Amino acid sequence: MTNQLREVMGEWADEVQVPHDLADRALRRRARRPWVYGALAVGVAAALAVVAVIVPRERDIVIRPATEVTLPARPSPAPTDVRADVDNVPPRNMIAAGNYAISSYFVYSTEKLGGRWERRRHTWWLLNPRTGTYEKTPYAWLDVAPGLQVAAVLEGEVMGRRIGILDLNTGQFLTWIELDRDVIGLKWSPDGTKLLATAYTEYPMRWRRISSDSTTVEPTTRTGFYVVDVPTKKVEFRPMPIDENLLSAGSQDFSWSQDGTLVWEGRGGEPRRAYFTPDGRAHEAPQEEYSSGGVSPLSPNGTLLLGDDGLPTAITEKATGRVVGRQQALQLHAWADDESVIALRCARECDNELDAALMLIGVDGTEKQQLSGYQDGMKEDPWVWVLTPR
Repeated sequence: MTNQLREVMGEWADEVQVPHDLADRALRRRARRPWVYGALAVGVAAALAVVAVIVPRERDIVIRPATEVTLPARPSPAPTDVRADVDNVPPRNMIAAGNYAISSYFVYSTEKLGGRWERRRHTWWLLNPRTGTYEKTPYAWLDVAPGLQVAAVLEGEVMGRRIGILDLNTGQFLTWIELDRDVIGLKWSPDGTKLLATAYTEYPMRWRRISSDSTTVEPTTRTGFYVVDVPTKKVEFRPMPIDENLLSAGSQDFSWSQDGTLVWEGRGGEPRRAYFTPDGRAHEAPQEEYSSGGVSPLSPNGTLLLGDDGLPTAITEKATGRVVGRQQALQLHAWADDESVIALRCARECDNELDAALMLIGVDGTEKQQLSGYQDGMKEDPWVWVLTPR
């Protein structure tokens, strides 16, 4: 080896930090069958090759800034066509209307553990935009960024510490982000550049079975939240334990505000939300923060507001509060455009509110198109959809 080559190898050694358990990780992952394949195996093989050659010259390795990740651009203009799947429950084919699409959904089931313990497991399906179909995944959690170009997926059974950033156009992972605490509840920011993840020491959706019709729910063990800047891979953790005003059981995930400048948590009393800056400082509620789930109730032209749940629903004029239309629906979920909304409509004359389907409905209540098949939540495992801006 020439002196020049030795110098180059030494410089590389200063810039590389090799995880202590890299070989174990590679061996453990050989048995996995990821939803998208090839990229991870090649990456591990390349990393092991580097380990075989590069030996750090000093114990204290300088941690360099992370290599930036280039996220795929959002489509412009975004598609606005209507796509439905009324024949399959849960759907197999893409459902979309105007400004929004169902980017993913999960079906939950109950798992029996030892000692009378039980937990809820989420099984996720993710939209593959190349085929226009939903595909089952092995991940503990996932979320699709606005624009439907990239998804964040969480490795693990019900929680995890490793987040993959998946390019939906190519089916390849752009990067992996390692955390030092278990998380669930991944949520992309409205601008599609940051991730919010809530940390727990124990999986929060678990309970102990007392009898056939009664359970005890353990207090939640939430410890805080992560904010991940995906392009730079910068990770920041904010300790945020539960306080006495919160509901004490179940998951207590954080969510983004409508404009992405704040995060919030649900409360058991009034006000029903508490807001914080991304660095964890308490903040007053925004003046116009209307709904949950990251979907704005304000119409695209800024004049109308979606009403509360309950048959019938109503749409009001923002400036005056005047009701401009009522709909034979249970819930109004999102604006497809200025004149129509994606709503949950129960079957027949609503004799069973759990027997319902997604419907495209006009402001005046006119039913324009059925989007999904009817599903009776009393008879079937319900599927829970996630609406994402296109």
